Amino acid sequence: MAVSAHVDTFACDNLPARELWPEILDGHEAYTYPERLNCVVPLLDRWIAEGRGDAPCLFSPDGDLTYRELFELVNRTANVLVHDLGLVPGARLFLRSANNTSMVATYLAGLKAGLVVVATMPLLRAKEIAFPINKARIAVALCDGKLADEMEKARPATPGLRRIVYWGTGEPDSLERMVERASPVFEAVDTAADDVCLIAFTSGTTGEPKGCMHFHRDMLAICDGFGGHILRATQADRFIGSAPFAFTFGLGIVLFPMRIGASFVVLERAGPDDLPPAIERFGATICFTAPTAYRAMIAKLGAHDTSSLRKCVSAGETLPRATFEAWHRATGIKLIDGIGGTEVLHIYISAAEEEIRPGSTGRAIPGYQAKIVDAEGRDVPPGTVGRLALRGPIGCRYLDDPRQTNYVQHGWNLPGDSFLMDEDGYFWYQARSDDMIISAGYNIAGPEVESALLAHPAVQECGVVGAPDGDRGQIVKAYIVAAPGCSPDDALARELQDFAKAEIAPYKYPRAIEFVAALPKTSSGKLQRVELRRHAAETVLARASAT
Repeated sequence: MAVSAHVDTFACDNLPARELWPEILDGHEAYTYPERLNCVVPLLDRWIAEGRGDAPCLFSPDGDLTYRELFELVNRTANVLVHDLGLVPGARLFLRSANNTSMVATYLAGLKAGLVVVATMPLLRAKEIAFPINKARIAVALCDGKLADEMEKARPATPGLRRIVYWGTGEPDSLERMVERASPVFEAVDTAADDVCLIAFTSGTTGEPKGCMHFHRDMLAICDGFGGHILRATQADRFIGSAPFAFTFGLGIVLFPMRIGASFVVLERAGPDDLPPAIERFGATICFTAPTAYRAMIAKLGAHDTSSLRKCVSAGETLPRATFEAWHRATGIKLIDGIGGTEVLHIYISAAEEEIRPGSTGRAIPGYQAKIVDAEGRDVPPGTVGRLALRGPIGCRYLDDPRQTNYVQHGWNLPGDSFLMDEDGYFWYQARSDDMIISAGYNIAGPEVESALLAHPAVQECGVVGAPDGDRGQIVKAYIVAAPGCSPDDALARELQDFAKAEIAPYKYPRAIEFVAALPKTSSGKLQRVELRRHAAETVLARASAT
């Protein structure tokens, strides 16, 4: 291990013991990096050195930047971090913002200055903000002024936070005023390739959020893995997407194009209503968003020219086959599915367009290994449902968390997903391991039932969970958002039940259907099945109390 550049050694001191790390596969030629590496140099500085400073880099409704303009903005911001705010290599930098130019610049500046970036979702509340600040012992935070209310509410619960700097306020002490006064010259800190540069906190849907620690080389590995082997983009491509940059899936919208000298679009609002007009306006060619967004966008495509699109990536939740086929019919583009995770930074199982098998997530990306194991960690044969295990150039390293031994076992990462692997090495998603429904002795994957229901035109969105049942242990219950113009009544519920029985094995059909106006989701757009399970259990309890 190369000598760390960190003066503040908190991150290094709180890595798991080496024997608790997953095995890192570093023999693949795509993931060979020098011992000394600051990831911003090959992502940004190199394009200036190679004479491509005038090439387009960032597009946004507020203005565009060339590579040179972003380079100078990042350098000015890095000087502020070091000289005005007194941060030293290894210090943690808290970022709170929607996707905008300042978020990109501060993120890259933190990395270039050798800091450890901790970026958070803009929708978090004060209590959720305070947790990562305290866990990562953060002293300085940068925040969009539009999000100041919750940031200020978090102050009393974050005694170690000595300073908050806002941008977008125009005040004399705002970040933009300090940046204006700073030098555009900054030498990247000579970090080691395996210096921690990012602590990404999980959404906390399965308990207290976990801080996932990643290295400078990890930031390049996701570009050279999924980006290089699956996307295979060119410098002419322009990326766009909906995921927050604080969500590591969204980080690829910035890093993948910068790795190859391409460009990307930054949008603060990037929902299904916002993406089609933005694709038309900016001529985006590669889109990243969630399956529910693609499904919602189909009806809006006719109003906008989205013919510039040539590749679309779906992740964040399982991709129903009905959504894949509907998008393909509407656009001629095959959705590139993938599964990744905060612990492994980005996607590790996927397939390029010519290798896609509809309904399958894909195969392990070159440089990664994946397999299916049983509850005891033993390998199971193809065609058997079990737990996904994987390893590759990136692995899980939690920040001071005993749950490390839950995620990493026998040198493999265990994300908590149930899959089936076929004879050709394709992985077929079944459910999160805790989303499996056991009803009258049958194992039923909620996402499979969701996929069947989504094939019906009256279903706009749905979430399927197990509801407690005295006779069967659990029954399959579907929460459904009806499509516009459809009446969410008993007749439609019976129609959907019959439809499901014809699409999948009859024992899997939803014995209970509840129509809702909206489904609970995380700030990154993932369906919160844990909330649906809680609601299902409370409903059963309330009925029992009433009788």
